[in-house]
Amino acid sequence: MVTIQLTYQGGLRCSATHVPSGNILSTDAPVDNNGKGESFSPTDLLATGLGACMATVMGIVAERKQISLDGLKVEVRKHMSTDTPRRISKLEVDIDMPLAVDHPERALFEAAGRGCPAHHSLHPDIETIFNWTWK
Repeated sequence: MVTIQLTYQGGLRCSATHVPSGNILSTDAPVDNNGKGESFSPTDLLATGLGACMATVMGIVAERKQISLDGLKVEVRKHMSTDTPRRISKLEVDIDMPLAVDHPERALFEAAGRGCPAHHSLHPDIETIFNWTWK
């Protein structure tokens, strides 16, 4: 179990502390929802979590297999619903793999990425699209 402590700072901003490490991050409401958009919004963090989780799980597999994933890039595009309730409707994930398209562990890496805990935690109504690019 990990504890994250949040403090509302006013002005639609929060400060979040990752208790085990003491690291702090700030959130801000997006411009299209009355905020200034000067930091990650809460839903941005969800999208960020998905991309980071995928990269981390693939990194775990790579370390186990002694394969370098240096240069791996993940880009996540978050789409918000236009109806109510306001929610994430779609996440498009581009994964730029630094390995050859015919790499023998390609299927393993793709399964690991799709099988990350964050992806399994998403509501099934959130459309997730994965675009893989291999060298």
